[in-house]
Amino acid sequence: MINVESVTRRFGNLTAVDEVSFAIERNEIVGFVGPNGAGKSTMLKMLSTFILPTTGKIEIDGLDAVEQSLAVRRRIGYLAGDTPLYREMRVDKFLRFIGEARGLRNAELKQGFARAVEICDLESVLLQRIDHCSTGFRQRIGLATALIHDPPILLLDEPTHGFDPLQVLAFRDMLRRLKEDRAILFSTHIVADVEAVSDRVLIINEGRLLGNGRIDELAETAGLPGTGLEEIFAHLVRVEEPHA
Repeated sequence: MINVESVTRRFGNLTAVDEVSFAIERNEIVGFVGPNGAGKSTMLKMLSTFILPTTGKIEIDGLDAVEQSLAVRRRIGYLAGDTPLYREMRVDKFLRFIGEARGLRNAELKQGFARAVEICDLESVLLQRIDHCSTGFRQRIGLATALIHDPPILLLDEPTHGFDPLQVLAFRDMLRRLKEDRAILFSTHIVADVEAVSDRVLIINEGRLLGNGRIDELAETAGLPGTGLEEIFAHLVRVEEPHA
């Protein structure tokens, strides 16, 4: 459902993403791991059509992300790292506003609203203003905006930011439920989240893709059988350093 071929993104003299290629299939959760500034958010912004690649090709559900960007946006739910929320609005009114902006009307809007509220557990704050909600709840409101139109592809940038431990566990359960018939890519620098729910892992550093596979596969390739993702990532980054 997601196909990235030799994608590079430059900002002046800075190469934020460097010749990255990968694919994500339906019914798959993929964790996108790297330190801050590694290129994760830039890659997600290109997948969401927010910015264009400098070179390379991106296909989303068989559609060209550059030539058919509007159709692509209908098929994705995108949670940005800095998701804008109209904080003076009440939660329920904001979610209906987002649903209408997505083209939902009448029964479709009602169903999408109810589904997003249930999945993100927002019932208790629906009548509150967004600026009166905690950081964790505001993040869940952002997740609801990504889910309200029931997209087949989810792109989530640092989705557990601001969550307490119980909310993190609930988020992991939510991803497992949403996996059916969807492709999910979520970026994070929190290794535990990736190890808990990902079918496969992409490891990126300084814009370069260092690893792509199941954790056990990455461990074998790195010559570290039986080790966890944190050790694998540290090893791959150290190996890459002389070429930076």
